[in-house]
Amino acid sequence: MHVAIADPSRTVAKCLTAILESHNHEVRSFRDGIEALDYIKSNQFVDVLIASSQLLSMTGPELCWETRLIAKSGRPLYIILMSSTEDRNNLVKALDGGADDFIRKPPVAEELAARLRAADRVVSMQRELQRNATTDSLTGVLNRRAFFANAREMCERADAGNFFSAVMLDVDHFKRINDSYGHGFGDDVLVAIAHEISEEGSTIGRLGGEEFAVLLDNAQLYNAVEIAESMRTRVRNLKFRRDSETISVTCSFGVSQWQSGDQIDYLLRRADVALYKAKTEGRDRVLSATSMSDSTNYDSLTSVVRSGDWNLRG
Repeated sequence: MHVAIADPSRTVAKCLTAILESHNHEVRSFRDGIEALDYIKSNQFVDVLIASSQLLSMTGPELCWETRLIAKSGRPLYIILMSSTEDRNNLVKALDGGADDFIRKPPVAEELAARLRAADRVVSMQRELQRNATTDSLTGVLNRRAFFANAREMCERADAGNFFSAVMLDVDHFKRINDSYGHGFGDDVLVAIAHEISEEGSTIGRLGGEEFAVLLDNAQLYNAVEIAESMRTRVRNLKFRRDSETISVTCSFGVSQWQSGDQIDYLLRRADVALYKAKTEGRDRVLSATSMSDSTNYDSLTSVVRSGDWNLRG
């Protein structure tokens, strides 16, 4: 585990570091609480904070509280507060301040090692819960809820001056694949496609069934179209074996670029319209969305595209 220590005493910090490193933990120590907090904020790999109740720039409970706020954002963190006194009020303040555990200072080596083992179990469980809450269990990409949470954050960053594009894709004739070869084979197809598009995009989600969406940070429309074409080729080159038969699959793609003031729903609806148009024009192709600014136009064009074939999905 990666442990951050906050203690004003170099002697105590050196002792703790020696104990933890002897149990193969990675350790960084700080005398100042603000420095420790900045380190935790900027390093996602920190698993545990061990903080003294007295620090140079803030109290231990204050550091625990600030660190707990980071953990509430969904990041697994285990917090241990240390005190050289046996005052029960310190224990209450530690737990109320966001600490997970409390230990006497200086700690006994065996006790500290045991508490870190407990911390490892808790952090591992938190990571698993977080993974289950944000990941599609079949393909390993983001699930629908996590994808849209990431997408809204990207919209906020775009409002601050960045830009990005969206790609929506749908497996062609997926119902026919399931009907012909079974749902287990269909699952294998989805897993393989998710792997291939993960090689090209940074934020990828399975929105449901055979439909995926990809967000491409700092990509303008022409860049996104090129990336989508690469995805299309990678999927088309996949080969699946079923008994003595070799099976290929294709996907259709729709691409749109974020526009100033866009909501994520508008961005994806433009990509979805382009995706449906790709289906009407023969599938296994990439089309980009025309620039549209209001939901009435989205609904109108969606209706026109879908009116040609109400069974295009698949």
